[in-house]
Amino acid sequence: MRAMWTGGISFGLIYIPVNLYTATQSVQLDLDMLSKKDKSPIRYARIDSETGKEVPWKEVVKGYEYQKGDYVVLTDEDFDKVDIHRSNSIEISCFVDKEDIDPIFFDKPYYLEPAKGAEKTYLLLIKALKKSNKVGVAEFVLRNREHLCIIKPEGNMLILNQLRYESEIKPTSKLNLPKNIKLSDKEVDMAQKLIEGMAEQFDPSDYQDDYLNGLKKIIDAKIHKKPIKTPKSAPKVTDVSDVMEQLQKSLAEIEA
Repeated sequence: MRAMWTGGISFGLIYIPVNLYTATQSVQLDLDMLSKKDKSPIRYARIDSETGKEVPWKEVVKGYEYQKGDYVVLTDEDFDKVDIHRSNSIEISCFVDKEDIDPIFFDKPYYLEPAKGAEKTYLLLIKALKKSNKVGVAEFVLRNREHLCIIKPEGNMLILNQLRYESEIKPTSKLNLPKNIKLSDKEVDMAQKLIEGMAEQFDPSDYQDDYLNGLKKIIDAKIHKKPIKTPKSAPKVTDVSDVMEQLQKSLAEIEA
């Protein structure tokens, strides 16, 4: 793998050189946009809004519109001048209990690998985090933007989990959430029994993208001109008056 960022983790006077790698990969079908008329691929072009002509990539620059129609152009050198130190350092500002962070803030995981010669300090941070049962809260610059993150130990490695800033979380005040609805103790108890009956240890290998696999089957059927199976109908919304009956049937199924 090729590192997408190199720098270091700093806390106190300790600095640990590391390499950053993305920990996830996109699994999807590569679908092309075609003309419905002749199935020719559609090409996307960068068109100059003034001349109507296509602009080659080498002539494309980044600009900020500070007032209507007026732009200031930013170069790679401008981004580097913001703060060289911050752009090359993951600065841990504090350590917190992982349970204190609401899962809604978690965005994207990355792997952190120690640079050559930094193995001992890297391992030191892992051991200390495990022993204290803490994670480090830090900020770092990636792709011309500062990100909030946590540094946590996982086995013999460190994982960086990019977090969303609080300003990126939408408020819930405009959601139509349930209130003033009465539930009987029996309904809650039955629902709890159903949850406990379906409880098991989470194993990510038990799950796969059934939608993607189903789409692949449809593509294969179209290629070989085979009939396409009719999908299952969508689940029926549970009627309020049927809640107890459906809970009892669900419990009977998992106990059978």
